[in-house]
Amino acid sequence: MQSSASPSAGLFTPKLITVLAEGYRLPDLRADILAGLTVAVVALPLSMAIAIASGTTPDRGLFTAIVGGFLVSALSGSRVQIGGPAGAFIVVIASSIERHGIEGTVLATALSGLILVAAGALRLGSIIRLIPFPVTVGFTAGIGTIILSSQLKDALGLHLAGKEPAAIAPKLQALVEASGTASASAMALCAMTIGIILAIRRWLPAWPGMLIAIAIAAGAAVTGGLAIDTIGSRFGALPSSLPLPSLPDVSMAHVLEVLPDACVFALLGAIESLLCAVVADKMTQRQHRSNCELVAQGIANIGSALFGGISVTGTVARTATNVRAGARSPISGIVHALSILVIMRLAAPLCAYIPLSALAGVLIVVSWNMIEPHAIARLFKGSRPGFAVMALTLALTVFSGLVEAIAAGVMLDGLFRLRTRNSRLMSRILSRWRRWRDR
Repeated sequence: MQSSASPSAGLFTPKLITVLAEGYRLPDLRADILAGLTVAVVALPLSMAIAIASGTTPDRGLFTAIVGGFLVSALSGSRVQIGGPAGAFIVVIASSIERHGIEGTVLATALSGLILVAAGALRLGSIIRLIPFPVTVGFTAGIGTIILSSQLKDALGLHLAGKEPAAIAPKLQALVEASGTASASAMALCAMTIGIILAIRRWLPAWPGMLIAIAIAAGAAVTGGLAIDTIGSRFGALPSSLPLPSLPDVSMAHVLEVLPDACVFALLGAIESLLCAVVADKMTQRQHRSNCELVAQGIANIGSALFGGISVTGTVARTATNVRAGARSPISGIVHALSILVIMRLAAPLCAYIPLSALAGVLIVVSWNMIEPHAIARLFKGSRPGFAVMALTLALTVFSGLVEAIAAGVMLDGLFRLRTRNSRLMSRILSRWRRWRDR
């Protein structure tokens, strides 16, 4: 989807350059600063929560939001796309860390960036849009289900005897066995966090519900002297600045070891970022440049990896918040990234008091939104083949893997479409034969 007048002009030109060339005025800057600040207060707790759920430390989520978010906005093919760590990556990042450690996952992130740059350079952006809607609903809902299950431990304040299993069936069994260690305080803070987020979303939608909920939960934990796990108790103090850029081990053996994970990161990143760009297009009545977007996402992932961050992609919730807050250009995304850096610089010590059960509440809301019950219900009522494709993709995502789920979903959707096309062809043939016979 290119918005340039000619087939080649501006194909890889970032929207930031386009906006500045059109004429960028002081009112536009004011609107973008306000929108960027609004997105920053939403992205701050969410970035930490996603990093923790992915099996790493909260500071890596902030590094990702700052570096990745800045590069996505500066180079993006979309005017209002906001990049950062995304809930859809929690499952694959956690699996990668379990297999290769954080250094291997950082290397896989950098390699995925190279793959995305190559995909954009080869103009493969339009191909990603061919993935059927039921497949995207299915794998997104599957990822949401896995995220939801991964937050039960902290939401309930459970203490497991050993390491929490990754697979969903043994995970639930371990949680049931540890049910006697549940903490009423943790559950109360989690429920309060969810309630505040939903209430603000309902009655004060312009307010940063997640940040307010996290702040209230932290205040309640401190003033009440509650004995619960916090960011500080589990991870220690957060840094107040970005680390120096560095490269992980890039030996050929290490590269080949993590290459399959890099391919998964790249595939998921391409799908998520371009779907997010389409959502932004519908909200702004604009058109993004899909191949430019892939290149931007690739460079952002390389940049994030250099600073020890995790995978970057376009994020629907933060992009929608950006649009609703009045963003007019990619400068709002740049302001969002720089604002997180300033907040980290000034308020890093305060983050130590954030209860992990409150962050679990944030991710429970995020995972429920990812499951999209309304989209599943629409498929069930309107298209039984589409619902079957969605259900298969969801089940394989939860119990097998993302790549297998997408491949099987696309194949089943193709078979249904082929059957429908053949049925229509046979109907036309029979209709013509009957007319010839009756003459």
